Amino acid sequence: MAFFDFLKGKNTSTPPAAVTFPAALGASVEGMFVTMNQIPDEVFSTGVLGVCCGIEPETGEVHAPIGGKISQLANTLHAVGIEAGGMEILIHVGVDTVDMNGDGFSSMVKVGQTVKKGDLLLTMDLAKIHEAGHPATIIMAVTNSDDFASVEEVTSGMVQCGSDVLRVSK
Repeated sequence: MAFFDFLKGKNTSTPPAAVTFPAALGASVEGMFVTMNQIPDEVFSTGVLGVCCGIEPETGEVHAPIGGKISQLANTLHAVGIEAGGMEILIHVGVDTVDMNGDGFSSMVKVGQTVKKGDLLLTMDLAKIHEAGHPATIIMAVTNSDDFASVEEVTSGMVQCGSDVLRVSK
């Protein structure tokens, strides 16, 4: 946004970059990759919300897995949605962390904002999540997986933030 547009309250942010398929979704945090069937939440592990994967985080920062537009942000700051090239991506921080009512979470984005792959979305206090008795698994789901030919896990083991974890094909 240009400085004078900012003063006038105009939003001139650039639209998200076009997505080419197959599209790679990057790890939103550094940590140990968790396959969908091993996610400690039945709603995610059974694919009810779409094909997904998880990461046991090493750090308290959650980054954008792909460039897109912020489509939703939970009031409790434990989940954020991104729309990118027709994909609806949900990043859910921890299991049952909605119970924490935002305690230990901060958002760096707002709905409607354009983000690039790697941009910081949320921060979380891992110690508070563990003290509250919740797994801190970061879950990334393509909630409209049925709209695509395939959504596949493409890694295992330790992952770095931004490294490819899911591939989405039309």
